Amino acid sequence: MTKMLQSMKHRGPDSAGYALYGEPSELVVMRFKLADPNETSDFDYTERLERNRREVESRLSKIGATVDRVEGESAYAYRATFRYEGELKPLADYVEDIPGCEVLSLGHSLEIVKDLGDAQTVADQYRLDRFRGTHAIGHVRMATESDVDIAGAHPYWAYPFSDVAVVHNGQLTNYHQWRRRLERNGHRFQSECDSEIIAVYLAERLADGTSLETAMKQSLEDLDGVFTYLVVTEDSLGMAKDAMAAKPLVLHEGEDLVALASEESAIRAVLPHEIDSYDPYESEVLVWSR
Repeated sequence: MTKMLQSMKHRGPDSAGYALYGEPSELVVMRFKLADPNETSDFDYTERLERNRREVESRLSKIGATVDRVEGESAYAYRATFRYEGELKPLADYVEDIPGCEVLSLGHSLEIVKDLGDAQTVADQYRLDRFRGTHAIGHVRMATESDVDIAGAHPYWAYPFSDVAVVHNGQLTNYHQWRRRLERNGHRFQSECDSEIIAVYLAERLADGTSLETAMKQSLEDLDGVFTYLVVTEDSLGMAKDAMAAKPLVLHEGEDLVALASEESAIRAVLPHEIDSYDPYESEVLVWSR
């Protein structure tokens, strides 16, 4: 993933992000941050972060979780593992009520890691070479309509649904309509990014029992604009392009690897030999399951 993302550094050097899927565990994995890297460190910065980290652990216990561990991944980002049988929404809301706290992902296999800098910088900072998993998506970003911060970085977790994440290229023209509709259904959003709308839209339908492929096909009817998106769940990877199919996506499907990217150079970064690839120009939904 790092090689693929780094090959597209020219598309955006401001931030990079990964949605990584390990083998499903009985434990819930929560990635969260307590500050942003570009915040000014005041005199009690370190003490405040440690105090809030302890508060996260305390609140997890109070809501009924059995905490396994809470580890610092950087000066401001953390990874918690715990046992929990309740709903994720009240847990996420309770934890995020701590000043400066933002939950980046929750699930039994999903872990979202994102930060400022290019992909290699983020991979080194979070020691991602140690991660072992089955599938992943990633994104590099150039900030054009929002600040350079972690909140604006992709991918996005589909709050409050377990193990669903999305990246996308393009723009939804009915973003505000769908945001208001989803907010009326009780959802809240971490950013102004339309990628987050796609994630929650799909996850809501999955929670209602709709298959991923059906939900994605319905999204092409409901979501207006020019876009290509990738969605990942605990056991599936899906791709969808709008009817105009203007946003590029190159696909390589081998015996033991499915690789998709905005540019063929990303696929060649991990498969340097001659490859067969194609760009599905037609409006299309594809889903792979493991």
